[in-house]
Amino acid sequence: SSRGKITRTIALLSFTHPLPMASKSELQSQLKALHNINKNISDSLSRDECADLIEQLSLGTSLNKLVEAYAEKNAALGKNNATIGGDRSRAKKKLETLQAEYAALEASIYTLESTNQALTSRKQQLETDRLILSAEVERITVENTALETQVTNLNLFADELTDVNDELKKENKTLKNLIDAIRLQLARDVKNLLRYEDSEIRKALVKVFKSTLG
Repeated sequence: SSRGKITRTIALLSFTHPLPMASKSELQSQLKALHNINKNISDSLSRDECADLIEQLSLGTSLNKLVEAYAEKNAALGKNNATIGGDRSRAKKKLETLQAEYAALEASIYTLESTNQALTSRKQQLETDRLILSAEVERITVENTALETQVTNLNLFADELTDVNDELKKENKTLKNLIDAIRLQLARDVKNLLRYEDSEIRKALVKVFKSTLG
């Protein structure tokens, strides 16, 4: 970039050769500023090797171009690694999301299976209860039919009793009239017999008359 080129130009103007008393860290900073060599690459070099590398690169040889190409390639690889790292992070998050969704789905399936088992058990229980109730209804229906037959027979018997009772009432009335007539006739006969003087006959007739009249 333009900013990077300006920084490198300033660095080249200020120091193109290794500083005599510079530390390894300072030399690494010089490599970074002059030739875009990251410290993670130059960290494996000693101080003297860093100084020698700066000296060699300052000559502008093909080594310089090679190092620059390597640095650019390293920068590109760094960007690619960053991109890959971002993709990996997003993929990891997506995997975690999918795993959470899968766990939730498994829990839902387990809940549905449990509910289905409970409903199946309840259905079986209701079917058993229905069969028991059907048998009970059948038994009650049979009993009701028998009771209806008994009621019909009782009604017929009651009608017969009513007819017999009416007939008995008629017969009782006839019998009562007959008894009343007999008593009346007997009273008349006894009254006529009482006119006679025989006391024994009179006493016997009175006794019979009394017992007859109740």
